[in-house]
Amino acid sequence: MQIEIVPLTENDIDAVARLARVVWQDTYTSIITQAQIDYMLGERYAAPRLREELQTPGIWWDLARIRDGEGCRLAGFAASYLTGVPGEMKLDKLYVHPARQRAGIGGTLIATVAGRAREQGCTSLILAVNKNNARAIGAYRKHGFAVRESVRVDIGQGFVMDDYIMALSL
Repeated sequence: MQIEIVPLTENDIDAVARLARVVWQDTYTSIITQAQIDYMLGERYAAPRLREELQTPGIWWDLARIRDGEGCRLAGFAASYLTGVPGEMKLDKLYVHPARQRAGIGGTLIATVAGRAREQGCTSLILAVNKNNARAIGAYRKHGFAVRESVRVDIGQGFVMDDYIMALSL
């Protein structure tokens, strides 16, 4: 299995939205309500929003494709951006297909984003993770992230994100 990291293109938008739904259904149904899952997927993965992010300087989308005997398939993705805080980049999204987790894909995406952050002069990479997502928290700790703070953010429609902000020193 070979992991290939490529930038998101407009042709990939539908595939990313489909993969996000698969991952979210696998990960979040025991953590948040189906209504919140649907709301957040609609807000974050609608084609117009992804197209806008593709055109915005300072936002990057990376796709992880797996090349093996069955061809080249989308297995995961990451999105990151400069936060506006000097020296800080945020890993805003990191998702890997449930059948492909624990195969180094997430680590490769983290390394790609961390490398970009360093190239941009950043000394810190941060992310937000749901406090009840033990699997992700463990994976992030394995890659050197530590909890920096606890936040509860109103995201509209009566929903909140109850997250840890984790940070990695670069």
